[in-house]
Amino acid sequence: MNNDFYLDFLAKWQQIVYILVFVVLGIGILNYVIYKISFASKSTFKEKFDLASEKETKKLLSGHILVAIALFLFCNTLEYETMKLDPLWFFIRLFVSMCIGVLYGYIAQLILKFYYPGVLEKKLKKLRYTPRINPENGNKMKLLSEDEEDAYLDEGMQAEENVFSVDYDVWIDEATGYTKIEKYKGHLSAHECDRCGFQTLRLQKEEIVKEATSTEDGELLKEFKCSYCNRIKRKTVVLSHKIKDQSDGGRLIDDPLSHDGRITVVKIEIHGSRGEIKEYDFQNLDQAKNFLNEFDFEKLQEDSV
Repeated sequence: MNNDFYLDFLAKWQQIVYILVFVVLGIGILNYVIYKISFASKSTFKEKFDLASEKETKKLLSGHILVAIALFLFCNTLEYETMKLDPLWFFIRLFVSMCIGVLYGYIAQLILKFYYPGVLEKKLKKLRYTPRINPENGNKMKLLSEDEEDAYLDEGMQAEENVFSVDYDVWIDEATGYTKIEKYKGHLSAHECDRCGFQTLRLQKEEIVKEATSTEDGELLKEFKCSYCNRIKRKTVVLSHKIKDQSDGGRLIDDPLSHDGRITVVKIEIHGSRGEIKEYDFQNLDQAKNFLNEFDFEKLQEDSV
């Protein structure tokens, strides 16, 4: 009786899992197709850039997770005749299938984390720097340099660029003077100022107003200042652990860069003590030097105000 029950269960399991394999794969394929259609439907390179930078890696990760689940389910349909011999084989197959699915998901995650960012960066650079077309006459437009574009940016926009929270690209049709300004995320994080609306609110200083002890929380006062309208904003953070002194060993003191007109691209790669890697590209040495003066690894990922 028990054997009949097991065989009946195994037969139903086989049927259900077969169906689930196609359902899960179908969802994964549909998810990817919808993203590709959405990408293709964007009318400008800027819109494509924003979609790809925000969602492409997430969509690929979710797709690979679904493939891993489908692989797990498919492996649970193999060796059906062997499964009939003893229920123990069913659990062995279940365990092996899980290992295969998890291994696939882990490898896919590693590829997306360490290899795919380079692929995505090339794609994003192509979308960002492909010459724009003047919609009025079809002329090819020119991308202005950092020095040239300042004439087309207002003071607030320039302030955002100065703190590296936002990067603006200015395209111009030299024949007609038609300009197009595109806004991109900058290299460093800054918060939106609630007074002027620009992303120029940066952490200026931190002060421990109450030391944390082993029995009582402390308080840290953070002061933010807007580099455009000089708005001051303060935020109190609870310190749940005793603060330990840390040396500021990650800050660059001596600037080794000097101006050289032959240099057109400056690349900076910064490695953190916990394996973090940050890569940045600049159009000239002055921009790179200003970035290094502003850079602070600890404040790069500041929580929102």
